[in-house]
Parts: sequence; C-alpha cells; structure tokens
Amino acid sequence: MELKDLKLQNLGITAEKFGRILAIVDFGNVTYWYHKDRVGPDAAPLKENQRLIADLEKLYSFTNDFAYQARFYYGWHPRLPNSQHIVVKADKLGFIKNTKQIQYIRHYLSENEQTKDGAFIQTDAGGSYIKIPKCNFDVEIAIDSMRLMKDYDTLCLFSGDSDFARLAHFIKKRGKKVIVIASGQIYHELKKAADLYINAQQIKAYVVSIKEATPPKGRGVDFGSATGGQGGFTLN
Repeated sequence: MELKDLKLQNLGITAEKFGRILAIVDFGNVTYWYHKDRVGPDAAPLKENQRLIADLEKLYSFTNDFAYQARFYYGWHPRLPNSQHIVVKADKLGFIKNTKQIQYIRHYLSENEQTKDGAFIQTDAGGSYIKIPKCNFDVEIAIDSMRLMKDYDTLCLFSGDSDFARLAHFIKKRGKKVIVIASGQIYHELKKAADLYINAQQIKAYVVSIKEATPPKGRGVDFGSATGGQGGFTLN
C-alpha cells in the first residue's frame, strides 16, 4: 500500500465508501485553524517567534490525493498585496479559484468595548469605529455544491461554518455523502450531518508550514473567522 493510500485510510477517506469526491476549501476559515497552535507538525513545541500557517502547496497536494477537483474560495483587496498573492498562487497550483473583493464595514465602539492592541481607531460624526473585513462565500459555495451535484458522490467541506449545516442536509437528501474537515470549533448540526468528520489536527502534518514571525507593519486588528474568515487585515 502506498503512503498516500495509508494516510487516507487512517483518516477514513476511502474510494470504496465515498466514491468521487469534490473538495470545497473555504480558505478564509482554514487560515485560522492553527492560528493559536503552539505545537508543530512534528509534535514538537514551537519557538516563541514561530507560528503555523496553512501552506497552499501542501493543502493542494493533500486535496489532490483524494478529490477529482478542489475549489478554492478566498477574498482579495487591491490594497492588500498578500491577499492577491494568495489568490494567484492558488490558481497556479491547480485550485478552481473563486474570489471577490473584500468589503469593510464600520463597527462603532461602545464606551466599555475594548479592542486588541494595535487596532486602528477612526472617528466620525457617529463616534469612534474600526473597520472590519467582510467577505464570506456561503452563497457561492452552496450554489457550486448544488450545481455540480451530478459530478460527485461526496462533498468534502474544509470548513466548520454553521451555515453549511443546511447545505449538508440538502445534498444528503439527494443521495450524496458529506465529509467535513474543520477545527475543534465546529457547529454541532454540521458535525452531526457529516458522514465523516475529520478534526483539523488530524491533517496538520500534511497542510501546515512553520513561519518565523516578523514585526507587523502598520496597525491592524484581528477579528478571526467571526468576520467571514478574513479578519486580521490592516487597511488604514
């Protein structure tokens, strides 16, 4: 048995059970899976200046081991070069790219509300506010999952977003199976609907790289996946 097949068998992903698999990668969600992880892919503690990042090349290689197609959803902004770089790289690797521009909404702060150090606070007639990035792909993912239903036996969701629970139930009623790969913070109904649930820690060795931390440029605030999976950008 090849190493790839052994790896997939250990995860429970087998062609006999799941047939033809379509992978849906909500990358804005994936980027936060290992955000606070202090243990590396080799189970060794990370150094103080190290952090884990979702490695696009490794992630594509992993999805390519079992999926006939991997679709990639992620937002970009013209003033955020790194977001554009990620989208371009995903396309070059072989992901089917799905993208749109990130929108920013104003969040007005109450007197008792605290922001993380470095948050860029602005003021207008309405009071003090910070800009929160918003760019979720729930609609696009749902449409693609239904539009391509005739092409797959199993939908593999790289996301623990609660909004996908109804999608999972919808496609299962039509004879499809669902694999969910997500971090520990997964919506109960989505996990319950899955034919196979894989915790993100189980695939950490296959999809992450260690990055040396560098001092941040500018001032930003990290709102994590609560902002559609694309918080943490700086846009002054």
